[in-house]
Amino acid sequence: MSSPSSSWTPGSAWTVDPDDPRAPPEDVWDALTPAERKRIVDSLPSEFPFSEAQPPEGDAHFKAKTATREVLDGYFARVGRLVYVACELPIYYPDERLFAPDVLAVVDVATHERKSWVVKDEGKGLDLAIEVLVSGKRRKDLEDNVARYARLGIAEYFVFDRARLRLHGYRLPQSTARVYQPIVPQGGFYASRVLGLDLRLEGTRQRFFHGAAAIPDASELITSLEKMVDEVELRIAAAEERAQVADEQVRAAEEQARAAEEQARSATAHASEVERRLADALAQIARLEAERSRG
Repeated sequence: MSSPSSSWTPGSAWTVDPDDPRAPPEDVWDALTPAERKRIVDSLPSEFPFSEAQPPEGDAHFKAKTATREVLDGYFARVGRLVYVACELPIYYPDERLFAPDVLAVVDVATHERKSWVVKDEGKGLDLAIEVLVSGKRRKDLEDNVARYARLGIAEYFVFDRARLRLHGYRLPQSTARVYQPIVPQGGFYASRVLGLDLRLEGTRQRFFHGAAAIPDASELITSLEKMVDEVELRIAAAEERAQVADEQVRAAEEQARAAEEQARSATAHASEVERRLADALAQIARLEAERSRG
């Protein structure tokens, strides 16, 4: 279906075809007022028209794409890097047919929620796209998208072939190029310059790595945090036990000190009594000697 741009004239309203929704071409967009641009962005559908809709591919497809988004969202939030990540978000390049990659990433942009990505309104296009191939059309992901995403200037494109457990990576050799070059894996790792991470298959999963360390998914992160909490609680319990033992030792030392003090007081009192009795005896001896001298 042809775009209505050929019939558009300045001053007329841009209309969105519900069967082939498109953002205006660049020259039309540049001629619009801010209010007209907002009206168009708001009117672009966030759902696929029936002619563009793809049949669902089941749990394997859903889990793979949502896990990828969760892992990347969590990682970039932890490292404090602005990377917008979304799943199946409608994408509107100027005068292009609507499409929605399974996963997309755009770097250095706000990460607020969106109902679509309109390139001219956002000020930039996608930096990375990932498709998960389970039971869909292989030609779409491995041929058509390779040509289309390169033509649109999307810097990197990865395909996780879940059915055959293979990973494919493509990159534009420079920003002005419009033909992809395959990304050659190094030891099974596919480097993503956009993300600053490596991709690799691990069993039936697509995983991301920073250096040699795998980026944990939500369940792994929770397990790791729970283990850390358990270790902290064990250290706290051990410290409390040591403190209790120390308190008991202090109390025992205090008891010993009080006993020694009591013994010292008793010994002092006894010594005083002995001195008194000795003085009495000496006095009696002196008295007896005096009497004997007088007699």
